[in-house]
Amino acid sequence: MNNSDIAIIIGQRLRARRIQLGYSQDLTSEKANLHPTYIGQLERGEKNATIGSIQKICSALDLPMEELFANIVSTASGSRPAQQCYDLIVSMPISEQEKLYTIIEKIISFKNS
Repeated sequence: MNNSDIAIIIGQRLRARRIQLGYSQDLTSEKANLHPTYIGQLERGEKNATIGSIQKICSALDLPMEELFANIVSTASGSRPAQQCYDLIVSMPISEQEKLYTIIEKIISFKNS
């Protein structure tokens, strides 16, 4: 996984969280004290953010940095489907995440019985 891949994943996660909260890029930029164009560039993976900028955006989105960086894995490790599932689920509201978790648990339990 190269830096560009990581920037894209981080951008997708920031966008998903922003949308989950119902925030515009303008509101997010205002809360983070950053330029709206910069927020858009980060979300599209066009810019590599500094740790300081990431911290400001995470604070504006009430998103723990450890959650933003969780489960970023190399595609060479063969974990890409798991990463895709994670990225899809984390963009959903918490109530939907909990329902999906319950469904997955039941599927695995049924498969193993």
